[in-house]
Amino acid sequence: MSPATQATQVLRIAEQRGLVRSRDLTEAGIPRATLMRLVRAGRLKQIARGLYALPAQPLSRQHTLAELAARSSRGVFCLLTALHFHGLLRRPPDEVWLAIPNKARAPRGDAPPLRVLRFSGPALTEGVERYVIDGVTVRIYSVAKTVADCFKFRDRIGLDVAVKALRTCRRERRASDAELRHCAQRCRVLGVMRPYLDGCVPAAPDR
Repeated sequence: MSPATQATQVLRIAEQRGLVRSRDLTEAGIPRATLMRLVRAGRLKQIARGLYALPAQPLSRQHTLAELAARSSRGVFCLLTALHFHGLLRRPPDEVWLAIPNKARAPRGDAPPLRVLRFSGPALTEGVERYVIDGVTVRIYSVAKTVADCFKFRDRIGLDVAVKALRTCRRERRASDAELRHCAQRCRVLGVMRPYLDGCVPAAPDR
């Protein structure tokens, strides 16, 4: 494959995916020199370590999630990060919360600040939703799963945060009681959540 053909292939990948990882190009047999030539020519821009995009690629306010998702294909955004994404937390957290499999390697890099949790079994796979941000597929836990996780990790984020998330979720009808109970059971916190589910907080109808 000629250098010109390699450059065309890199640009096509950038257009299709939104972000290009240098390691993906290496695995595809495209030398790093091709990537560097495109950067020097202004046809690609480096947006983070090992990540590149087209110069005209618009970046959303959620670009940090896209960047991390490109670096951690098996990671799922959770807890405070998921709460903020779903609109159940007003202020963005100081750290990005990411769940990864027990034996997976955590994303490298100093920015953004990252809080990594290791999940396994249903706690990892239950309630995963997929969104496309800046051309990158991002995995985020659903509202119901996120609320259950907040109760599970209440010692880290605070019980008050978990209770408020549950009340907001039910008041705004973001998840049904059936969904919340299912996720609570899968996360083994149904006993902890039941007093709040059975309280006087308005509940959303099953759907």
